[in-house]
Amino acid sequence: MGFKENLVYPENKQVAMVAPMDFEGFKRAVAHQFQRMQEHDLFVANIDGDDLWATYLSSFPDGTNPVYRKRTEHDCSGCRSFIKKVGKLVAIIDGKPQSIWDINQGLPDGKSQVDHGYQVVADALAAKVKAAAIDNVFLSFEKTAGADRTFENIVSDVKAWEHFFIRIPAQYIVKTEAIGPKLSETRATHDVLARSLAELTRDAVETVQELISQNSLYRGEENKFAVDSFAELQKSYHKLKTAGDRDAYVWSEVSTVPASVGRIRNTAIGTLLVSLSEGQEIEAAVRSFESVVAPANYKRPTALVTKAQVEKAKQTIQDLGLTSALKRRFAVLQDITINNIIFADRNAKKEINGDVFDELETTTNSKKSFDKVEEIGIEKFLTDVLPKASSLEIFVENRHAPNLVSLIAPDDSTAGQLFKWSNHFSWSYNGEMADAIKERVKAAGGSVVGDLCCRLAWEYTDDLDFHCTEPGSHGGPGGSYDINFTNRRQKSPCGGTLDLDANGADGQRDDPAENIYYSDKRQMKEGIYTLLVHNYNRRSDGKGFVVEMEFDGQIHRIEYDKALRNQERLEIAKIRLKNGEFSIIESLPSTQTSKEVWDLKTQTFHRASVVMMSPNHWDGQPVGNKHYFFMIDGCQNNGTARGFFNEFLKEELNQHRKVLEMVGSKMKISGDEQLSGLGFSSTAKNTLVCRVKGSFTRTLKIVF
Repeated sequence: MGFKENLVYPENKQVAMVAPMDFEGFKRAVAHQFQRMQEHDLFVANIDGDDLWATYLSSFPDGTNPVYRKRTEHDCSGCRSFIKKVGKLVAIIDGKPQSIWDINQGLPDGKSQVDHGYQVVADALAAKVKAAAIDNVFLSFEKTAGADRTFENIVSDVKAWEHFFIRIPAQYIVKTEAIGPKLSETRATHDVLARSLAELTRDAVETVQELISQNSLYRGEENKFAVDSFAELQKSYHKLKTAGDRDAYVWSEVSTVPASVGRIRNTAIGTLLVSLSEGQEIEAAVRSFESVVAPANYKRPTALVTKAQVEKAKQTIQDLGLTSALKRRFAVLQDITINNIIFADRNAKKEINGDVFDELETTTNSKKSFDKVEEIGIEKFLTDVLPKASSLEIFVENRHAPNLVSLIAPDDSTAGQLFKWSNHFSWSYNGEMADAIKERVKAAGGSVVGDLCCRLAWEYTDDLDFHCTEPGSHGGPGGSYDINFTNRRQKSPCGGTLDLDANGADGQRDDPAENIYYSDKRQMKEGIYTLLVHNYNRRSDGKGFVVEMEFDGQIHRIEYDKALRNQERLEIAKIRLKNGEFSIIESLPSTQTSKEVWDLKTQTFHRASVVMMSPNHWDGQPVGNKHYFFMIDGCQNNGTARGFFNEFLKEELNQHRKVLEMVGSKMKISGDEQLSGLGFSSTAKNTLVCRVKGSFTRTLKIVF
């Protein structure tokens, strides 16, 4: 502290001596440096406040801190409080920490704006603060630090004492009870990010990026932003030479980095990065990752929730202004802005302008084969073909039933942001998943990772059994090994396993599925593998089933629509392994007769009124896995749809995912006015036959 001058000069009284140095100038310089620092995030150095105060008092050059009464002139409670509270402040500017005592920033080297004695003190304090590591972010429950000026009445005169003083900006002020939790959360993010940057290897990160780019990682697209963002942070981190610079860099990112990046080590994709960084084989690491993100246990909690959890979730929703955002409805074409539509045919454009859709005659092609139709990748189709088209018709096949999708809109268009992306739209697939049988197997605990995966699914209570007869492995009927329920979960001579026995040994299910998989074809003997379905116990009047065979990144699907009698066996397909390559040499014909789903006849061309990306890729702001939507005139979800899924929700709601999962499952929507059609995920291989018209007519097979 220091004093300016006497405010009262009584007659015939001696005037008090003026302080030998300009403390007011020192005070202004410190306040000015604080204003400069607050343009950046503020942090607190890990240093004891009393120790810093002792450094302040001991740094004055001889003769510049005289004793006033019993204490030195600069020893006062107001300045001590200031130094203990904000004297430890630092900001990361141009990659380097600066303290509140670096008062000559912006001045030529060697220049100072305060008296020499105060400059010596400032330099000592700055050196001590910057030598310490950052402890945490700066938060305060008070709006000021220090006391601007105090007055003392000494009978004969009044002294005005100057002290260090600043006003603290609103963004750093929080309630007293909130400081502890906020500091704990920030420290945890810093520690996890620092450990991730130091311990996750560049090779592991690059490997995961490559897996995602190749669509080789289940739901990998959802993690692309987090992994790519972390990779950029890691590049900058490793360019820094000293531990202090690296730690300062981590703190500089803590306040702005998304939770999915800052705490990537603790996420599902983080388990894969850790496994690879620790040297685990890539196949084993990927299997471990996919066991984490399976729908059975990935943000799909089934545990009961308490009343307290419900109340906390409700309060968070209210605090975030999202109560009305939970109420959803089917979207209609008028909800969508034109910049988020890739293609709209002339009739859809009329609808956007308020006119009605024209009728379009559909044609059935149930017997037509499209095996030799020209194939084209989806991205090339969007850039090279669709801009020149005036109309688009798509061929809806029986196998496309799981791809039926509806666009979902908020009932209140002014509601707050509910999702990870910036708009209010979501989507819901038929059966609430796009790859229903694969997801059904995973949900039941079956493996979908392997060089050959075969899946059986049906919708009734009969005990259907899945068999696979292997070539040349003696021990089973007919001289070859037969995988079936009698040896479930045992590895066959060729490395195959039946891991699910629905409506049998594993108990009765509402969504029965059985699963046979071969994890490594190098263990498989060359020859023919025969799949068959056996109705072990006929319990109902249900009929039909679906079999999927997945190899080399392709899913081959057979739909059978007849009933199997009790104990009837039906051969489904023969798969040949030769020279390390799989091929289907015989199979039961897939059901191709036209049926009606969502008011659409299958095996038929239908007019696609609009083509668009999924809402998480609108407005040039991609978030997670992309989907391609082909909305069809007259397509009607005649059941119900979920308004949102936990995977869509913003990070602030993750802590309440158990409650919100229950809310989402109960708040189903229905209605006649809707925007529905076919949707295709960028992470799932599929095809769609279309007929494009413009100045030309082409029939193409789009490959996803």
